[in-house]
Amino acid sequence: MVCAPDLNWLFLDLNSYFASVEQQVEPRLRGRPVAVSALKGSDASCAIAASYEAKAYGIKTGTPIWEARRMCPGLVVVPARHDMYVEFHHKILTEMERHLPITQVCSVDEAACRLRGRDRQPEVAIAIARAMKSGIRARVGQAIQCSVGIAPSRLLAKIATDMQKPDGLTVLMPDALPGRLLNLKLTDLPGISVGMERRLWRHRITTVEQFWHLSPRRARAIWGSVLGERFWRAFRGEDIEVCPETPHKRSVSHSHMLPPAMRPAPQARKVLRRLAQKAAARMRRHACVTPRLWVMVRCQDGQGLTTPRWAQEIKMAPTDDTLAILAAVDQLWAGFNPPDHLQIKKVGVALVGLSPKGDVPDDLLTWATAPDYAPQRQALWQGVDHLNARYGKDTVTVGMPKTVTTDYVGAKIAFNRIPEIEEFYE
Repeated sequence: MVCAPDLNWLFLDLNSYFASVEQQVEPRLRGRPVAVSALKGSDASCAIAASYEAKAYGIKTGTPIWEARRMCPGLVVVPARHDMYVEFHHKILTEMERHLPITQVCSVDEAACRLRGRDRQPEVAIAIARAMKSGIRARVGQAIQCSVGIAPSRLLAKIATDMQKPDGLTVLMPDALPGRLLNLKLTDLPGISVGMERRLWRHRITTVEQFWHLSPRRARAIWGSVLGERFWRAFRGEDIEVCPETPHKRSVSHSHMLPPAMRPAPQARKVLRRLAQKAAARMRRHACVTPRLWVMVRCQDGQGLTTPRWAQEIKMAPTDDTLAILAAVDQLWAGFNPPDHLQIKKVGVALVGLSPKGDVPDDLLTWATAPDYAPQRQALWQGVDHLNARYGKDTVTVGMPKTVTTDYVGAKIAFNRIPEIEEFYE
């Protein structure tokens, strides 16, 4: 469905989100340069967020902590607390819903609202945005800042949020396009990566103005699919509404970058087994079973260079049984023999090919050899999941020493996934 050019979208982007949440929770951090570290107590880690005070020193996402400390001697480094960021995320969504229905949660720090009826009028849309920003400050926290963009398409509304940071409010009127858009670089447009920029260059498109004047047919040809034409039309303000069907969950995965203390093979294996337990608990919460398990390992040499990924997969009877999953992990791990000069940098586990539990028929041969096995195991894992949910993660684990704490294997916010609250208690 293509709507008439109008102010159809309000997009909210939280500014330096992880760092601002830390500043909200810890008032001593306000006004100070703060970097949020991916790993606790390791300068070998990198910053996953930086406050605006830290950004003034050139620190940004991906800056190594050791380098960030050199750039800013007064830098305060805090370990990431993903459970807290998800908690604040839901508070912010609740506040947004007081002003407009949320159409799409785009990430942990972004959400979009469709404007309808009189809300499309510029003065009304601006008033809603200001009320939303004031509500977040009053009900969520003074340190939580956001930028809001209002535009004819969701893509343009998102672009507008980057035009004034922090704490901005930008409106791109349909009759004023392209206007300020022509001052942007190609990579300022969401969806145009460095690789996509190179592809555009090969087609002699080096500026946003040249991209604006493309034909839809040529945009489709450059992308090699209809996505190019859709992107081009959205950039020009057309509101192309696409409502894909939500797919059935097909996999559950967890991975972790290891701190130095956990990089020897015996320690890395313990972390991998803990990740497998988390994945199994999460899969049971979705009432699914898996027929395949996949393990991934990345190593680095003594000079810090990452080696090619080692990955193996194993098939098994569809299961949600943690002991069966751990046995499969151990079987795959037995085939992993890295040279002595390599250190294990990252481990990951994925349960793939998930099916709803009720859709998988019972295995007749397994039942015939152990008729009481399945009900007992089901009761066991229901009890384990209940205890961990009620009394905290790691209340009950399988063969897991206290050295492998939740600091190493807690749920993490990924670029395209926001953990559910329950995951922090598995």
